[in-house]
Amino acid sequence: MKGFTKQENSWMFYDWANSAYSIIITTAIFPIFYKAAATNAGVSAANSTAYLGYTISIFTFILAMLSPILGTVADYQGMKKRFFTFFFGLGVLSTAFLAFVPSEQWLLLLICYTIASIGSTGANVFYDAFLVDVTTEKRMDRISARGFGLGYIGSTIPFIISIAIIMLAQTETIPLSSTNASRIAFIITAIWWGIFAIPMLKHVHQKHYINREPKLVLNSFKRLANTFKEIKKYRAVFLFLLAYFFYIDGVGTVISMSTAYGTDLGISATNLLVVLFVTQVVAAPFAILYGRLSERFTGKKMLYVGICVYIIVCIYAFFLETVLDFWILAMLVATSQGGIQALSRSYFAKLIPKNHANEFFGFYNIFGKFASIMGPVLLGATAQVTGKSNMGVFSLVILFIIGFIILAYVPEPKSESAA
Repeated sequence: MKGFTKQENSWMFYDWANSAYSIIITTAIFPIFYKAAATNAGVSAANSTAYLGYTISIFTFILAMLSPILGTVADYQGMKKRFFTFFFGLGVLSTAFLAFVPSEQWLLLLICYTIASIGSTGANVFYDAFLVDVTTEKRMDRISARGFGLGYIGSTIPFIISIAIIMLAQTETIPLSSTNASRIAFIITAIWWGIFAIPMLKHVHQKHYINREPKLVLNSFKRLANTFKEIKKYRAVFLFLLAYFFYIDGVGTVISMSTAYGTDLGISATNLLVVLFVTQVVAAPFAILYGRLSERFTGKKMLYVGICVYIIVCIYAFFLETVLDFWILAMLVATSQGGIQALSRSYFAKLIPKNHANEFFGFYNIFGKFASIMGPVLLGATAQVTGKSNMGVFSLVILFIIGFIILAYVPEPKSESAA
């Protein structure tokens, strides 16, 4: 793309690669595949939704524990790329393996999904930290937002191919069962992710780092402990992470549980897939728009806008009854899900010391992941107690309100204050 360096383009292109996992595995086809397997095994709709929520909580807890430690080690010269490559490889291989799990083994499906998600999310920790290595502080909002935009656009291609195969199988146009068609979608995801990550692996390198020293792991723990002791020096970082903890919890829960929620409302798998496809298409320009508007109104104000949109989403979800309602809800989410994630990433990158980017993005991840434990559990528990999934989604409103209030106390980054 013109106007961007090779490093910026290669970094942004990884969103193009990895977002296929986000739409096909996290949001669309796998949840429907899993729900069908659980239903065939005699698991109720409310319980299968709750089990999916609990599973998400388990793998996010594992990553939350590992991220600060791995991030601190990754700040040493040459280590960031190694960690990124390991988790990237784990994610790709585990995603491909999903295709070979017997469909009736719903519990094994959840276990493999956990491993694949650890790979995907773990790689993203180091991918996000590479933002400080590929561009300048003034360009971070635009680069981060364009990365999300590329992700939405790129993910639609394997998604369309996967949907086409599944629909052709359902109409018996091709000699495949719907189950095997879904398995092919998992293989397509792994291949897409692996191939288009090559520019990232080839051209993006660690620019900001700490020089190697003996006993890397031991000294990493010491540096981590020292950061905790000196947390007062990073007041802006701490307050932002606290705000992020709450509002990103709601964002992540809405994204990961949307198809399960739609299934509980009686919306057909075909309608769900079409809605999710259109959501991706709409989300791409809006993610880029958030980046552009942040240069005019600041990233913080645009984060306020995104949080307010999600509050409206949760309230509207409470009254959801028809397919049209679900369409409206999905389009509201599409306007802000990419923007709020992209600007959170770049806003945080502006606040932290660059040569400790991995350590601080480890904290960024731990706050995000611990939040992702609370949201799905809150949604799942509320759905089980009330017997209504819409009550679970409505309960997320409080998380966005708390996040909004705390964000108001976060000081502006120097670059935005100067602007």
